[in-house]
Amino acid sequence: MTIWTFFLATGISFVSESVLRKVHFLIAFFILVTIIFIGILFDLVGIAVASARETPFHSMAANRIKGAKFAVKLVRNAGPVANFCNDVIGDICGIVSGAAAAMIILQFSKANNIHTPFLSIALSGFVASITVGGKALGKEIALKKSKEIVFYVGKILYYIHNKIGIDFFSDKKKKY
Repeated sequence: MTIWTFFLATGISFVSESVLRKVHFLIAFFILVTIIFIGILFDLVGIAVASARETPFHSMAANRIKGAKFAVKLVRNAGPVANFCNDVIGDICGIVSGAAAAMIILQFSKANNIHTPFLSIALSGFVASITVGGKALGKEIALKKSKEIVFYVGKILYYIHNKIGIDFFSDKKKKY
């Protein structure tokens, strides 16, 4: 996970910083909000997977409902899935949103030729409050609607697997 996190974080940071340097600071603010909401969404999915039960998805899978087998795989792999969603993606989004906020402040300061410590403080407060508040709300939703969320993510994984061919949960046994 450490190696994956390193490459994901550097890749996402590189892309976001490259994009943020070239766009107007209002568009950069929209990108910042998008990064925050991606972190909230992945945190919600991680909590839903960790709190969901496997049983309802077995009957769905037996009835060949699209996405149900992936929902079973999500729940069976709740630890790694929650770790990836909450810790890897969620934390990366938190770090990148802080860097994005700094870029916005720099852009605004350069464009207006002023030093704005108030903007820095206000934007930091905004990022922190939206992130923490959004994740708190997401956790409540995830705990109440875990079955629906896991099933929806299972359907997304099903379609990604069938359209693109990406296999998120390999059924191959490891040889030692």
